[in-house]
Amino acid sequence: MTRRFDPITLEILWRRLISIVDESDAAVARTAFSSLLRDAHDYTCMFTDSRGRELAQGTLATPGQSGAMALGMKKLVQSLPRESVREGDAYITNDPWALAGHLNDVCVFSPIFHLGRLVAFTACILHHSDIGGRVASDNHEVFEEGLFIPLVKLYDTGRLNQGVLDMISANVRTPEQVNGDIRSQIAANHVCAARVTRMLQEYGLDGLDDLAHEIIERSEKSIRASIAGTPSGVYCSEGVIEQMEGHSDVHIRCALKIGGGEITVDLSGSSPQVQWGGNVVYNFTYAYVHMAVKSIFDPEIPNNDGVAVPIRLIAPEGTVVNCRYPAAVAARMQIGHFITEVIYRALASALPERVVAAGGGTPATMQVFYGRRNDGRSFHTVLIRGGGLGASAGRDGEGCYIFPANGANTPVEIIESDSPLIVERRELLADSGGPGRQRGALGRREVFQVPDDAYAPQPPVNLAVQSGRFRLPPIGLFGGKPGALAQLLVNGAPGNPYGLTRLRPGDTVVMDAAGGGGYGNPLEREREALERDVREGKVSRASARRDYGSEVPDA
Repeated sequence: MTRRFDPITLEILWRRLISIVDESDAAVARTAFSSLLRDAHDYTCMFTDSRGRELAQGTLATPGQSGAMALGMKKLVQSLPRESVREGDAYITNDPWALAGHLNDVCVFSPIFHLGRLVAFTACILHHSDIGGRVASDNHEVFEEGLFIPLVKLYDTGRLNQGVLDMISANVRTPEQVNGDIRSQIAANHVCAARVTRMLQEYGLDGLDDLAHEIIERSEKSIRASIAGTPSGVYCSEGVIEQMEGHSDVHIRCALKIGGGEITVDLSGSSPQVQWGGNVVYNFTYAYVHMAVKSIFDPEIPNNDGVAVPIRLIAPEGTVVNCRYPAAVAARMQIGHFITEVIYRALASALPERVVAAGGGTPATMQVFYGRRNDGRSFHTVLIRGGGLGASAGRDGEGCYIFPANGANTPVEIIESDSPLIVERRELLADSGGPGRQRGALGRREVFQVPDDAYAPQPPVNLAVQSGRFRLPPIGLFGGKPGALAQLLVNGAPGNPYGLTRLRPGDTVVMDAAGGGGYGNPLEREREALERDVREGKVSRASARRDYGSEVPDA
């Protein structure tokens, strides 16, 4: 018989589960070796019930990872022979098609036992900055992109499989950092397991299945009710995404059908998979479909398996949104991040108050600098950067957000301590936000220099970039104008945003992220807001005159 929970007890237990995952999340922040994890928070913790259905994820989860994990963990858990899963086990894999879409996202997950019974699984997925391979977007197959770890046991009833760690160490440039980050994942899972069993003991529960049923059922009802309040129909849009030189641009076509409290997102007609690393696996596409739908229809309810039940995805195999093995996938965010934007655009006519214009942080900019210091030690630094967030009906775009990926910008001090690079400048770019009744947020500039003094690294320093918006700017909504384009300069000349760039001491790299798109007619912008923009240096007087049709005198 299924146990039911009164509303107060349910709320206490539900929030307790989320706080447990947040505590395991904090364990990663305290123990991880890589700044990509400690500072940029490119990782996600979650746990599931005994059937692999997601129950809770960290508050600061990355949508691309968490949505893909929710789908992937269910399949992985259900593929395991139940008799083979024992207390003290831990599994590891970075199979892009099983989980989060590229080799750098390594997942470690473990069963949780209580009173001798398997009651749950806890999982932690980290974007490891180093997974070996050729670090560039212009690879042609996944084999070029690094070490592929199939699903294997890292721990067997508490005993470490040292051979797995040795194999990983032999295939990466910075084994101490990678192994340290894997142990951070193990620590996070230990924290989650200990706190879950403690909660079960405190409340006299012999498992989580009844609580899981209640949480999932209520969440499904909540999002279905929200979807049902939207007029039924089919809403369509298309996104065009620039490719590297010599390749045709990618098209993502979306037909979104709403009816009966359900949503079907049909991406049929999208471009075939490409001959570079921008391909997206089904799980990653699903993750950003789920993120877009949930953020529009039920943003407040915590993520779990129930929220996803009314959402159906059609993504034909062999297309760029559901690529076949062994396609190159390392740069999947360069296309995958646009899926949320395309869905927002499809629903703009039906729900104009709930969508945002295109953002300059879509896709996020990733810069990988690696090489050797002057003393021979390897360094490998991954920087993820946002751009200007698009404006919405009620407010200007803000910050330099990594949206929709939800990462953080690494502080300058950390960059300079983790690598031999010098950050000469980091600044917002005036006039880069798309003009509109609500203005898009400003883009940003960062200037890096390879030192040529006694601390200069051994040449070359390798630079690989994943980015976008160099030709096609973030577009506005309802008369809002596009944000400014992105730009990559190496020693003052246009750089290569897809392949490897070899830098030498004295070289300088300028990376400009795009500004966000505007929302509404710029001529309708409030005078006070425009004057404030000019006063704060966000909009020049020339732009106020040209784009907003207004003269703003000196203060």
